[in-house]
Amino acid sequence: MNNENIIQSIQNDSEYESDVSSITDYSTTNKNDSELSCEYLVKRIDSLTQENRVLQIEVQTFKLRLKGSQQEIKQLKHSSINMQVKAEQEEEFISNTLFKKIEELKKEKETLANNYEREEEFLTNDLTRKLQQIREEKNTLEKSLEQEQALQINQLMKRIHRLEAEITNKHTTLEQLRNEKIELENTLEKEQEYLVNHLWKRMEKLEADKKSLQLKLQQPHLHAT
Repeated sequence: MNNENIIQSIQNDSEYESDVSSITDYSTTNKNDSELSCEYLVKRIDSLTQENRVLQIEVQTFKLRLKGSQQEIKQLKHSSINMQVKAEQEEEFISNTLFKKIEELKKEKETLANNYEREEEFLTNDLTRKLQQIREEKNTLEKSLEQEQALQINQLMKRIHRLEAEITNKHTTLEQLRNEKIELENTLEKEQEYLVNHLWKRMEKLEADKKSLQLKLQQPHLHAT
């Protein structure tokens, strides 16, 4: 039932009361017209009764519409709760996955650093040992027979050259390992930054979806009003 029908009904009731009052006064002053007044009153009552039926039908229609709107609001609230729970679960899953990935990257970085340090220490010790061995051999050769000195020195120099070449190669290998370590650290930092940015974007999207759902929930209230 709309407001215009309610106002019209009130006006009709007011007119009815006014008519009844007029008829009563008129009957008191003039009894000869009582039959006409009664007939008019009966017609007026029939008209009001019909209007009352129409108003009752409109009231029932409004109640049904209101019940439907309430059911729709209830369903939307239920959907909102489910979506919010799902969003929270998804957010928690993404956060746990991100933190787990970061921890794995940290462990991998630590493992790589430890391996590099061990490799560097091993190569340094190996080179030091070989150089010390060469020095000892050189000292031994210097104390050897003068006849074999030239030949042994030549052989020693060749070996020194080979070892120097080996040292150069191993230094090159160390430099490559250093560069690979730096490159991997940069890659790990970029991947970590990407994962953090991805999480923030996902959280912003979830927040936008939540606001959109809240706007949808407000629309049925406005419609019912």
